[in-house]
Amino acid sequence: MPTPAYTLPELPYDYSALEPVISGEIIELHHDKHHAGYVKGANDTLEQLAEARDKDQWGAINGLEKNLAFHLSGHILHTIYWQNMTGDGGGEPLGKDGTGELADAIAESFGSFAKFKAQLTKAAATTQGSGWGVLAYEPVTGRLIVEQVYDHQGNVGQGSVPLLVFDAWEHAFYLQYRNQKVDFVEAMWRVVNWQDVAARYTAAKERATNLLLKP
Repeated sequence: MPTPAYTLPELPYDYSALEPVISGEIIELHHDKHHAGYVKGANDTLEQLAEARDKDQWGAINGLEKNLAFHLSGHILHTIYWQNMTGDGGGEPLGKDGTGELADAIAESFGSFAKFKAQLTKAAATTQGSGWGVLAYEPVTGRLIVEQVYDHQGNVGQGSVPLLVFDAWEHAFYLQYRNQKVDFVEAMWRVVNWQDVAARYTAAKERATNLLLKP
């Protein structure tokens, strides 16, 4: 049996660390069941693709490629999601906290932090069905953009790097917030780990020329 390509990362905090914004029960189910399911789905799909190559049988290729995109994107976004949150987070990025460069980029790209917050909140809260609101670094212009991602992989600008992700799937909030997705998204701002987001911004900028070769 080959070694799985993907593994479920450990949470960087206890299940209850984000209460009262997100209950420990939700975090446990979300991480141990839903995220684990995406990891398994990605690994299973890779095995099925390997079998298709070995047998030179491609009748299921469209479904397999779609499954890989779905499960792998789910794994990646959730891995970022856990790191994007902390029990002592919230507020906004500030120079005195060492996140001034991110704060400046947000102001340049969106006009102000308040305008950025409004856009990401609306993008996450109004996602039809299952999806995400995402702050991403776009390497062609070097600007920050907000993406409204359907499922895990739809409606995404190619080459953009997720920096801050708000999970708007019902499994992320329904046990606690019922059908009030907007209340959950508003509460999420209280646990944002701006140190993590700022570190991702710095890394994305440094690697931009490797992400997309410029003419």
